[in-house]
Amino acid sequence: MQRPIGITILAVLAAIGGVLGLLASVAVMGIGSFGVLAGLIGLAYSLLSLALAYGFWTLQPWAWPLGVGVEVLGIVQALLQFVNGGSNVAGLVITLAIAAFILWYLFQPHVRAAFNR
Repeated sequence: MQRPIGITILAVLAAIGGVLGLLASVAVMGIGSFGVLAGLIGLAYSLLSLALAYGFWTLQPWAWPLGVGVEVLGIVQALLQFVNGGSNVAGLVITLAIAAFILWYLFQPHVRAAFNR
């Protein structure tokens, strides 16, 4: 099956986010003990993004549940950040809208079929 254009876009965005996240994680690790912890978490998330990019690009069956999980994790993180005062309502709404759209797209029959789901 041919890769849906939306999956191609998501793969490219995940790859870009993963590379930029790797660079930011390494930079944050030099700040101190808290920076090391934050950098390691960012590093793990960046590697997950790169794995997701590869899985989306090659239509690996494991990439579909990973994509759903990453979006759900993003929603939880956005809500926690908002509750802790780290973002405003507009930022929360935009983040939730994008995540909801991606989740909706991943559950479309032609997208699920592309991943043999």
